Amino acid sequence: MVKRKIGLPKRKKKVSRVREKVGAAPGTVSYLGTKEKSESLVFITTYDSEEVETQEHKRLEDILQYQKDPRTSWINVIGITDVRFIEELGQGFALNNLLLEDAVDTDQRPKIDEYDGYIFGVFKMLYLNENDEIVPEHIAMVLMTNSVLVFQEVKDDVFNGVRNRINSKSGRIRSRGADYLFFALLDAIIDNYFLVLEQINHRIELLEDEVYADPKPEVAHQIQLLKKEVLKIRRWVFPVKELVSRLIDSESPLIKHDTKLFLRDALDHSLEINETLQIYREMSMSLMEMYMSNMSNKMNEVMKVLTIMASIFIPLTFIAGIYGMNFEHMPELHYKYGYYAVWAVMVLLFIGMMVYFKRKDWL
Repeated sequence: MVKRKIGLPKRKKKVSRVREKVGAAPGTVSYLGTKEKSESLVFITTYDSEEVETQEHKRLEDILQYQKDPRTSWINVIGITDVRFIEELGQGFALNNLLLEDAVDTDQRPKIDEYDGYIFGVFKMLYLNENDEIVPEHIAMVLMTNSVLVFQEVKDDVFNGVRNRINSKSGRIRSRGADYLFFALLDAIIDNYFLVLEQINHRIELLEDEVYADPKPEVAHQIQLLKKEVLKIRRWVFPVKELVSRLIDSESPLIKHDTKLFLRDALDHSLEINETLQIYREMSMSLMEMYMSNMSNKMNEVMKVLTIMASIFIPLTFIAGIYGMNFEHMPELHYKYGYYAVWAVMVLLFIGMMVYFKRKDWL
């Protein structure tokens, strides 16, 4: 006879991307992410108050020429899986390898680092896809004297508003420098957090309705997924407040005083987002408590009905038990209408108990 072990089903072992990083020297540029390796695309938008042009470049020499351009340049690198290209690009712009290591590490926590001649920032860009699902994307930005270098995973982003303002010559972005472009891109990332929070709020309201109406086991699973998602978003978004504050307090000549005034507005938005996330975190936790409370109430209602039914049948069972005994000398057994009398007593007892329970408001 073959004995079978009974236990929990085995889960597939999660592939650890951290192992690739363990033991490597600091500054080792190694892509950590889920995207398949592909060629990096580089789109460069160069503008001043008079003109704007956007071009795609593939040759490294053509990209590096923009370091000498007095106009403001937005160098947008799409695709960070080509590590060799990222390293060569970083060497061309004289960027530290520690910076490049964080730029291609999609698990890197949001951060701001100041170097001699440039400021480096890592953020999480969140947006909604066609199915209203929240999509996170790793993004790294480098502020230099006349340019902003942006590394992003895929072509989809939240910067269309910035592009439109540059191309249409609307607002102040065309008349200001690279520091304002850096702020505009960061502000677009922060503003899009509000759309994500709006989607989270909508899901919380739907789950609240389901919990109150008819809580099912599937609802508990959805609440758990929501809690995990809120915690993930909080982990990505919460540090941004501190990072914006550091930019405001920075003494780097790359960030002008006028731009710091606009950064204060981004700081206010970050504070509001963090407060809203904290509220949603508490609401998601209370949703599970409400679900468990409603399930407990439903169970109590079932137990109440079963207890009432048992209470009704206990005296009836007692009467039936007495007349079910096989004694020879029982007066009622020989009574002509004894059977009907017992039935009458049992029915009257049943009705009396129902009336009593009703008056006590137990039914």
